[in-house]
Amino acid sequence: MKINKTNAARLLDKANVPYQLIPYEVDENDLSATHVAEQLGEEVDQVFKTLILQGDKNGCFVGIIPGAQEIDLKKAAKASGNKNCQLIPMKELLPLTGYIRGGCSPIGMKKLFPTYLHSTAGNFDKIYISAGVRGLQLLISPQDLLQQTKGIMTDLVIENKEK
Repeated sequence: MKINKTNAARLLDKANVPYQLIPYEVDENDLSATHVAEQLGEEVDQVFKTLILQGDKNGCFVGIIPGAQEIDLKKAAKASGNKNCQLIPMKELLPLTGYIRGGCSPIGMKKLFPTYLHSTAGNFDKIYISAGVRGLQLLISPQDLLQQTKGIMTDLVIENKEK
């Protein structure tokens, strides 16, 4: 099966960054990272989702967090130098990034936004992120992702109270 290269994959090729493109079955009614992990047969903690946030001081930024986790807006605001932040409205995603919901890659957005990768990414040799279209994931090392996005690894998620 031929996989069409996405803009994110072409940028990684150009930078000589190793990665793999991994296709999966899309369910239009379930675009969750949990569904993607099930399709890939992987742990959901290794499948990361890309969120676009708007800070009150520094504008838009990217948060990349494990698929089953929720972003902690206070932690995200602090990491990005804002007092507070919120997820951008869905209708702004495509014009701002060039990507749609369920296919938003942190690599190859229309603009390089400040990027923050949740610290658990460091627990894995490789993590899954969107390749820029629904139905395709990039398997990449967290270090290469940070290098390509000029990102910072930090704590971004709501702590599980049950621990």
